Amino acid sequence: MTLLERINASEVESHRLAERNMRQIGPFVVLGSGHGTPLDSAWFDGSRLPTVAELRELEEFCREAGQAVTLHALSHVSPALLPVLRAQGYTVSYVLHAYAHELRHLPERSMLDIRPEPDPEVWAQLSAQGFGPGTETIMGLVARHPRVQRLVAERNGVAMASAALQVSAGVAALYGTSTHPEYRGRGAQAALLAHRLHLAQQQGATLASVFVTPGTPSERNIQRSGFRLAGMRLTFTRQ
Repeated sequence: MTLLERINASEVESHRLAERNMRQIGPFVVLGSGHGTPLDSAWFDGSRLPTVAELRELEEFCREAGQAVTLHALSHVSPALLPVLRAQGYTVSYVLHAYAHELRHLPERSMLDIRPEPDPEVWAQLSAQGFGPGTETIMGLVARHPRVQRLVAERNGVAMASAALQVSAGVAALYGTSTHPEYRGRGAQAALLAHRLHLAQQQGATLASVFVTPGTPSERNIQRSGFRLAGMRLTFTRQ
């Protein structure tokens, strides 16, 4: 399997395990929490192209759940999927870079204290402080995924940043990294990246993945941590 195929398999498994309203509609794994968050979307599993009837069923699911019709696909399958979606009124609305790190040569751990956070509500509140007002609901959903590992970086007992890790299909997905505004620029994000890579390796993963907005400080951090660009995650929407 290619890097993107492995990342895709991991994302599909993660979506299927989410403790929310989940439905398999053709080649899509669809989630709906009833809150209309960005997590309420469909992931294209790449097994085959969707039929028009399956797209209509997906759209009906989204209407019933009160959420926007949103699809995610990785770039290795998008060329075949794009004309099918375009013919049904879908457009590309957002692109993230997909990075991969084969877990052989890892960055050194930081001197910051990093600990697991057992309480999902505490972790979600810490994360929302970094992501900003209005993110409490989505971070609460992230915190309650059955396989999520919630981490907090501290200095002298003060929480500076938080992040999440999930291992599925031998791939460690890194996400939910959030730094409190008062502690930005102090190495907390790099420390959490390195810690999660070591933790993933200890848990038997052989690959780590992360999605990041192009051109951001987060992208520069993951490049310095040894990640390499593997492709893109394209988000499709339909009005």
